Amino acid sequence: MKNKIIVLLTIALGFSLWQCSSPGTNIEGTIANAKDLQIFLDKVEIGKANAVLAKGDINSSGSFSFNFPEGLEPGIYNLRIGAQKINLAFDGQEKKVTINGDVRDMQSYNFEVKGSKDAKILVDIMQGLIAKKVTSDDIGQFIDTTSSPLIGAFVAYKALGPNVKFLDMQKKAQQKLLAENPNSISAQEYGKYLSQVETQAAARRSTELIQVGQPAPDIKLASPEGKEYSLSDLKGKVVLLDFWASWCGPCRRENPSVVKVYDKYKKEGFTVFSVSLDGVDSRTRNALAGSSQNADDMLERSKKKWMDAIKQDGLAWEYHVSDLKKWESFPASLYGVRSIPRTFLIDREGKIAAVGLRGAAQIEAELQKHL
Repeated sequence: MKNKIIVLLTIALGFSLWQCSSPGTNIEGTIANAKDLQIFLDKVEIGKANAVLAKGDINSSGSFSFNFPEGLEPGIYNLRIGAQKINLAFDGQEKKVTINGDVRDMQSYNFEVKGSKDAKILVDIMQGLIAKKVTSDDIGQFIDTTSSPLIGAFVAYKALGPNVKFLDMQKKAQQKLLAENPNSISAQEYGKYLSQVETQAAARRSTELIQVGQPAPDIKLASPEGKEYSLSDLKGKVVLLDFWASWCGPCRRENPSVVKVYDKYKKEGFTVFSVSLDGVDSRTRNALAGSSQNADDMLERSKKKWMDAIKQDGLAWEYHVSDLKKWESFPASLYGVRSIPRTFLIDREGKIAAVGLRGAAQIEAELQKHL
């Protein structure tokens, strides 16, 4: 009898200790202006449909609580409140996570999160992305330095999407995730997604006028001062042929990256040949025919904006040309340019080495192969 009691006590004690060491996770908080709304927590796998893990109600004071007695797996999660949705990252060690904020600010990631290091890392980088303070270069650096390859991969997937210009960056993020956990569902699905992006990009490239490896068609046009420059005269240098315009917001935001690379490598045989799509097209000229507004005056104003943008953005290289015909630009049609900014890297032999480079890191990485 005595032995039975000891055995029962031992079992009870063991069960009690197991309960005390249980890795349960509690997620709670207060969300202003969300009373009586439903709240969901979903598990996110890159490239797959989300899985709903929990559903609850936010009470009249804005409070909510989810309890997971077995804890949560390391991963990316969605917290959905009404029509609002935010992403959270957990490393699987969290005991209590507290989220406080206003439902109206949730999608701008303007809320407080405590109890999870990974969640805080993801919230901070998402704030920067939404505020457009994080560039593609910053994302590349984040992938290289973050302690969580999963967060790095998710940020790359979320921010860069199917943009083939950043495919190498996303491949690096996927490989780091795969190296950390070869059995990761997210790593495998992310790899499938990137393969699809690459296949689609290859199909698009097959229809492009300009292909990597072919000689770069020559361009000979005048600068704002009237001096003619020929692209072919730069043979022997590595050249970034850059199609842009003063009125193009993305072009102007990209210019600092081009300047950064130019300043770093201009003494090593690298330069930039910029073709502007400023000016006045024939449709505008015809529309102005017979009106009080003169097309030539408009052309001069457009030319001045081009010159001002060169100065304002610090585009210090001398090779700036344009036929001032906007989208009727002959070089643009020659190179099949349908959107700007659009770049072509030309090697020392005058052949196309790369197409569509964006961001200082991407331009520099390709440039180093040809200097």
